[in-house]
Amino acid sequence: MKNAWRRWITTVNLAAIALMPTLIFLAFSHRATADDPGACYMITSSGKTVGLGRICGNIIAAPSDNRVFRVSIKRRFGGTPVIDVTFNDKKTFEMIVDTGASGTIITQDMANTLKLQATGTMQAQIADGSEVKFSTSKVKSIAVGGVTANNLQVAIAPKASIGLLGHDFFGNYDIKILEKEVEFHHR
Repeated sequence: MKNAWRRWITTVNLAAIALMPTLIFLAFSHRATADDPGACYMITSSGKTVGLGRICGNIIAAPSDNRVFRVSIKRRFGGTPVIDVTFNDKKTFEMIVDTGASGTIITQDMANTLKLQATGTMQAQIADGSEVKFSTSKVKSIAVGGVTANNLQVAIAPKASIGLLGHDFFGNYDIKILEKEVEFHHR
């Protein structure tokens, strides 16, 4: 019985020794990596990132590319980036970069500071699906980093606490939201 016990322990030790290199290899060969999908990608409904480089031509903008503008994220509002936006070359306000908004919305305080008068009204559908009516006005310019849009109509939301920078401003740009910056890639 004593010999059987020794043989069993020897066999188990030899098996463990033989298995050790394989276990070490497996432990180090399956590291998690974070791949940058580049500027052209989509996220599926299951949360998987799919690179679309073949469709977009795998364009990667160099930091010195004057067709790419970077803007620092000041903070986040509900996880969404807030950046500085300058109106009419004079006044700067914090605004949310809202990639889902078709138009730019400013607060009543912003409209008052810019001395804007309502020039019209518009109906808009908001995120919850309901329709709301906004006063509208025109601004001479909206600028973020190296991107400027001129003569834009903006909606004035009297109850909003912060403005939304919408697609009417960055419609000619692909937006890439990074941890500390928003990149505007000219199309």
